[in-house]
Order: sequence, then C-alpha cells, then structure tokens
Amino acid sequence: MSIKKQYFKTKDVCKVTFRIPKEVGKDFKKASLVGDFNNWNHTAHKMKKLKKDGSFSIVVELDKGKEYQFRYLLDGEHWTNEADADKHVTTPFGDSENSVLSL
Repeated sequence: MSIKKQYFKTKDVCKVTFRIPKEVGKDFKKASLVGDFNNWNHTAHKMKKLKKDGSFSIVVELDKGKEYQFRYLLDGEHWTNEADADKHVTTPFGDSENSVLSL
C-alpha cells in the first residue's frame, strides 16, 4: 500500500494519493477510503479500480497541520490498514487499529 503527499506553497491543504496495490486489490471489486475526515462514511470516498492491474487509487485534499485516522473498506466488509501510514492507533472500541495520516 502507499501514500503520496503533495504540499502546496499557496494552499493550506495537502493533496494525498492513497493506493491499494494490485496484490491486495485484485481479489476485490470495490474499495472505499473511510476515516474521520469523512465521518467514517463508507460511500463518501469510493476508490477507483485501475483496470490494467487491479489496484485501487483515490486523491483527496486534506487540511495541513492535522492528523487523520482512516482505514480501507474492501467489498463493503473487509477492513484493512495502510502499512505505510505515519502511525497506527488502537480504536476507541479496542478491537482493532486505525491508520493515522499526519499532515
């Protein structure tokens, strides 16, 4: 998995590319980026499946100077974390971890 951050000199946002690699994505039909930035809404940030290799990708602009917790939801039932996240934290429920993005 991967995250690419692109900071702007003239904007207070960061353009973030989230990518699920083909090794993970090829077995799933859909993927969503779900986190506190979209109120954990699994339909707000649907990821695009790249037909040439089966990976998923999405680009989101997020405010700089904040931390965001997130996870990926595959086929509406399989949760997975971002291995390349800045850190991981235990969820308030204590049953799993969320990925954390620091901007």
